[in-house]
Amino acid sequence: MIGPYLRQRPGDGGAATDAALLRSVAARLDEAAGLARAIDLDVQDAIVAPLSQIRPATYLGKGKVEEIAGLVSTHNAALVVMDCALSPVQQRNLEKAWNTKVLDRTGLILEIFGRRAKTREGALQVELAHLTYQRSRLVRSWTHLERQRGGFGFLGGPGETQIEADRRMIGERIVRIENELKKVQATRRLHRAGRKRVPYRIAALVGYTNAGKSTLFNRLTRAQVQSADMLFATLDPTLRALTLPHGGKAMLSDTVGFISDLPTMLVAAFRATLEEVLEADVIVHVRDISQTDSDAQKQDVETVLRQLGLNPDDQDRIIEVWNKIDRFEPAERERLANVASRQPDQRRPLLVSAVTGEGTTELLAAIETRLAATKRVLRVTLDTSDGEGISWLYRNTEVLTRDVDDEHVEMTVRAEESRREAILHRFAGRVTETAA
Repeated sequence: MIGPYLRQRPGDGGAATDAALLRSVAARLDEAAGLARAIDLDVQDAIVAPLSQIRPATYLGKGKVEEIAGLVSTHNAALVVMDCALSPVQQRNLEKAWNTKVLDRTGLILEIFGRRAKTREGALQVELAHLTYQRSRLVRSWTHLERQRGGFGFLGGPGETQIEADRRMIGERIVRIENELKKVQATRRLHRAGRKRVPYRIAALVGYTNAGKSTLFNRLTRAQVQSADMLFATLDPTLRALTLPHGGKAMLSDTVGFISDLPTMLVAAFRATLEEVLEADVIVHVRDISQTDSDAQKQDVETVLRQLGLNPDDQDRIIEVWNKIDRFEPAERERLANVASRQPDQRRPLLVSAVTGEGTTELLAAIETRLAATKRVLRVTLDTSDGEGISWLYRNTEVLTRDVDDEHVEMTVRAEESRREAILHRFAGRVTETAA
């Protein structure tokens, strides 16, 4: 595992992103090694290769290429992973120099996604990203791609080179997959339309990979989604019913995790899945606060949200969660709580442990409050004998308070705007509207 990272100089504004500047070299290399282990690769050695500049031919300098060639020979390595994005020429030249297979960060992430995708939809999205990546790897410098195939017709002619044939076949396959994914998107739109008729509001979990989203999802919904201390443990989106504190229902969506330098082709390929995030009424940004580079991870997630067309500063819609607080001693936990409390109300993070359940009650209340922003609060007065009306309110609204005397039951309920007319009609003359 090679970490070829540019040296950061004071005042160097263009060498790296803000997130990269926040992330330590050790954390970046450790994450890259974690990606390799996620597909059961045996990492024999992980080294940092500091760069003053990127070389067009091999990315690394000549001396470093020769040094790593010795390491490859010593370990008898079958694969070298470069934690960066390599051009096709750079990849080919390094493979020649080291006489072994070379994989860059994009290729490694694609391999992980290929292993993890379980559903037909996930497999299609991964294959689309793979093909887009492979098409960029077809360079004329590889001699076998220059071979010509016979032309059509009686006279023959020059025909097409292997690279042209490969590109044509990949292009045709990409078109077929994109058409199938359009059907997936249409199906998802139908499902969302059905949920809106019920109607169910949507809360979506987003965050850096291995931030604990699936564990939190299982805790909140009592589901059994796979969760593991592993990068990209789950890829396929899952929706489950979420019971809110006052009895209301919502849908909670668990989505694929994000990562630094996430290939744009993956963002594009998984757009059908990520539409659940675009349509969500509330977005819960789950952060692993125990990571030393948690701030950098936050910026990476916000970068992907912007690529999807979402505003990460929309505090009416986004709730930030600091997960894994169970890993801290009480004194450090208190310090984190003080840091969070100094934030404005709408931006205040919630401290949560998905493992122990600490803080999840407050999280559910925060989700309910955000979802209730567009709901109406009504005060309904019924006779104590009207059991059917009381039951109807419990089934169709969120009951906030219930006051009972000898003759009447006064219930404060919260309901969607679409149900307001039905309530006014069913309980005509016995309803008053109050402030939300």
